[in-house]
Amino acid sequence: MTSEERRARIEEILKNSTEPVTASYFAKKFSVSRQVIVGDIALMRAGGLKITATPRGYVFDKEEESKCVFTVACCHDEKNLGDELFAIVDNGGTVQDVIVEHPIYGEIIGELHIRSRYDVELFLKKIAEKKVQPLLRLTDGIHLHTIKCKDIETKNRIINVLKLKNIMLEQK
Repeated sequence: MTSEERRARIEEILKNSTEPVTASYFAKKFSVSRQVIVGDIALMRAGGLKITATPRGYVFDKEEESKCVFTVACCHDEKNLGDELFAIVDNGGTVQDVIVEHPIYGEIIGELHIRSRYDVELFLKKIAEKKVQPLLRLTDGIHLHTIKCKDIETKNRIINVLKLKNIMLEQK
């Protein structure tokens, strides 16, 4: 199999997958190193494919016209990280990313694609196991999230819950 054929198969798998697919999965499937797959994905992205790296693997960005997409400004400490993410997913939202404004690097975006309690638990577990700091530590807790949901009613419910939990920045 040539590298072009491998990239075509990777694209096909990602387009048909409903869950993120890891570089390790692709490496095993195509009998190459994980680094070869990372290079393949980089070339595919440079070629214009909308592939996003998430904490659980790669996803192909499918345009979902019926979705409501909005941004919320939040402020909280690490103790409330789980509460924030659970509030969003429990009320029908998907947390696409986290965005912080760094004084030197400017805007830093971390792709998340968290859409269930299971995803939240995996995310929190990775933070604990890898002993890494969430991006909110860079900005004293202030950050943005891009959230997708099915309709305006769901959006309003998510915003109301975040306000009730005193997580929305405007509440501070």
